[in-house]
Amino acid sequence: KLNDQFPVDIFQTGSGTSSNMNANEVIANRAARLLGQPLGGKAVHPNDQVNLGQSSNDVFPSAIHIACSEQLHCKLLPALEQLLQQFAEKADLFKDVLKIGRTHLQDATPVKLGQVFSGYARQVEVTHEQIANNTNGLFELPLGGTAVGTGINTHPDFAAITITAIANETDLPFREASNHFEAQGAKDALVATSSSLKGCAVSLFKIANDIRFLASGPRCGIGELILPAVQPGSSIMPGKINPVMTESLMQVCAQVVGNDATVTLCGLSGNFELNVMMPVMAYNILQSIELLSNGITAFDEKCLEGLQADEKRCGDLLEQSLALVTALVPEIGYDRATDLAKQAHKTGRTLRELALEDGIDAEVLDKLLDPASMTEPKR
Repeated sequence: KLNDQFPVDIFQTGSGTSSNMNANEVIANRAARLLGQPLGGKAVHPNDQVNLGQSSNDVFPSAIHIACSEQLHCKLLPALEQLLQQFAEKADLFKDVLKIGRTHLQDATPVKLGQVFSGYARQVEVTHEQIANNTNGLFELPLGGTAVGTGINTHPDFAAITITAIANETDLPFREASNHFEAQGAKDALVATSSSLKGCAVSLFKIANDIRFLASGPRCGIGELILPAVQPGSSIMPGKINPVMTESLMQVCAQVVGNDATVTLCGLSGNFELNVMMPVMAYNILQSIELLSNGITAFDEKCLEGLQADEKRCGDLLEQSLALVTALVPEIGYDRATDLAKQAHKTGRTLRELALEDGIDAEVLDKLLDPASMTEPKR
């Protein structure tokens, strides 16, 4: 409602004093209007009354902590929980789909598609845990330290009473900083928060990129996954469908990694009793939270929810792979297995044909080359 009353740019004095005084003046004018007094007449004084017992140096970083905490707990963590559930459901749905595994972008031994998605689910679970644990420092508020952490010009009970009210209002466990000099001179809690967001972005980038490659095709790529069509993929090639949502999420992740670099540089800029790059730290962290929250939700709803496995394609590629020869190693040894793989690749014949000619019993060979048996340890 009052957004037009806040014209101050993000790139301002590093303590956020411009924004703090902007807020003080808006609050003073709002109070004056409710009292029936003229705007700008200072019937309620922005410094003497609204800013009483406070300083930009403790109020502004406290506001950053509150804003980041609310956005994390109201938006990002719930989005990750929903994404985790979606991956867990896909892992169960794909539990019997066999496919070829890949390492170094080369064929490897078989794996179940459900196992792959269980790995993605665990990645999301881990990043959720890391964000929840590594952002606890945000609950410590610098409020009460005033100018340099000493608490000059404030009541000794002001911070405790105010922070209790904030905790009750937000339903988050905010508390007074255990050391006001650390809380105002350093911004380690914000750096740790941004680092956790970067970790989330790195994890999600890998997942989105995997899904993008597994859905490449439709005829000349891997094609083991079928992505839901979101939009026409090309302005020149009719019928082409691009992996829009995976690429969208990857770009979100790239931006978050860049934001973290900015926050890290800002974290270096604590000089003596005050950090002087707080506004841009707040801007980048809040943007990262918003981008990840929205990007995850869109990816979940418009990509994962309608994602399908092409079981025939998975089976065809598995059949063609020479990596199945790995299962013969315990029976015939590494060197003989290597020779069989080389012959199969050179001649175009199957491993089964060559293994039978090599004298391996057909019944033993059937058990050894069963792809499903290769997806778990053997006793």
